[in-house]
Amino acid sequence: MARRRGDRRAEQMADGTDHEIDGVGVGPGAERGGGGTEPLLPARPLDAIDQDILRILRADGRASIRSVAERVHVSRANAYARINRLIDDGVIRGFSASVNHERAGQGSSAYITLKIVQNSWRTVREQLQELPGATHIALVSGDFDVLLLVHAPDNRSLRELVLTRLQSIPEVLSTRTLLVFEETDLNGPLP
Repeated sequence: MARRRGDRRAEQMADGTDHEIDGVGVGPGAERGGGGTEPLLPARPLDAIDQDILRILRADGRASIRSVAERVHVSRANAYARINRLIDDGVIRGFSASVNHERAGQGSSAYITLKIVQNSWRTVREQLQELPGATHIALVSGDFDVLLLVHAPDNRSLRELVLTRLQSIPEVLSTRTLLVFEETDLNGPLP
């Protein structure tokens, strides 16, 4: 059975075959705005149906094409084509599970701000990606350079991560840890 381009892309995303070479993203999500080697193409405008499809898939990445089509009032073929276009354009970067970190044995969460050596972002990012429990890394502007979200089994593990792992990275000049007391996932189930 022949596979369509969008099917292959979805499978590659699910398999995690997106990767980086020398700090530049390559793979299915890299072609349009995903950090690829080609020049960034202007983003296509998203209409109300595209926005609704994204809202549905953010809440339930396992929603069937049929269900999505019914909820946005288009044919299954139209919904399928739109989802594949959103994948091909790099708007949808992948599908994942929403994890309750506390129930998964990671009851301590923290945002950690880092000041880093100028022009060391790519090196630092590679090292941060290897940290256990790191779930979000962002290069930001302001009083610090990097914002890191981590989940750990307990405060002792979190302390070890900050004092031993993070502060041993030569390009990290300083850190500040902000403990998370409560979280609300804004991509929860639709009303």
